[in-house]
Formats: sequence, structure tokens, C-alpha cells
Amino acid sequence: MIMTAVTTTQKQGNLILQPVLGSRRFSNYWWATIVSFGGAGFFLAGLSSYFKVNLLPVGDATQLLFIPQGVAMGFYGIAGLLLGIYLWLLILWDVGGGYNEFNKETSMVKIFRWGLPGKNRRVEFSCRIQDVQSIRVEIKEGINPRRTLYLRVKDRREIPLTRVGQPISLSQLENQGAELARFLVVPLEGL
Repeated sequence: MIMTAVTTTQKQGNLILQPVLGSRRFSNYWWATIVSFGGAGFFLAGLSSYFKVNLLPVGDATQLLFIPQGVAMGFYGIAGLLLGIYLWLLILWDVGGGYNEFNKETSMVKIFRWGLPGKNRRVEFSCRIQDVQSIRVEIKEGINPRRTLYLRVKDRREIPLTRVGQPISLSQLENQGAELARFLVVPLEGL
């Protein structure tokens, strides 16, 4: 399932549920496809130079010398295929995906994310609403811009609430931060 909206907030009275998009975004599908095809092409070019049989649908790699060009092509092909497999597995496991739940009925905040497989695959954080000190907005512009909302807890921990990757728009960040601060009755910092 591909979620198109990053922070589609579902608000029902005493509950706010915000899905967080993980690795199942268009750019990851795009790069996994490109890297997989590129890696397969390089690998087939390396095999073609070794067996002197053209395995590529485009071009003729039989004219390459196996040592050193064929070996280098094969090496880059294997590296590209391994990277492609890694990207496809991240998409399959939806690493970074999850949700933020703010529930006034139970007086609890629950942050959930999927991690890499293993004993810590489920990353969960929960606390009481009374322990929330503020909602903090961090805006960093430049070559690598970052626009993030943090949940600041009374023990000075800051838990990120927004996705990793492309920054969301300033108006969307401000609206989401203000809505959470009003809902939790805490101050909004950083604006």
C-alpha cells in the first residue's frame, strides 16, 4: 500500500492519528528500479565479455576484454544488484513507516515506527499526555533543508513526529504543529 499523503491527520474528538510514510515513497521505488536495472546491465555485460555471447538486449559487450573491463563490469553489476536488493527490502519492510497517536481518552501519546527486521523491528514510544512539555518546530534551510516537528517530553527527550526525507511545506508544518499544540494544550516552540 502506497500512502500518498504524508501527514493525513485523522481527528475524531479525543483522538488524533497521523500516519507517517516510511520507505514506501515514489523516490525509493524509482531508485530501486533504476539501480536494479543498471546493476543487471553491468553484470550481464561482464558475463557477456567472459562467455563471448551477447546477453544484453542493447549493445554488444562481447568486444570487451574480460580482464580488466569484464571483471570491473561484473563487480559493479554485483554491487548494483546488491544495492537494488537492499532498497527493495527496505520498501518491502516499510522501514520508517508508522503512526503518531494522541489519545485524550486514555491520556496517552503513542509513537510507532517499523525498523529493520530483528528483535527491535517494532519501535514504540508511549508516554502520558501530562508528561508532554511542548511541541517544537525545527526549520533548517540550505542545501539539505530540514523541517521537523518534535514532541518534547518533560525529561528533555525530543521524539521526531514527521517523516524522514523530503521536507514538508512550511504551512503544513506550522498547521500540524499548531493543531497538536492546541490538542495537547502545550506551547508551540521554534516559530
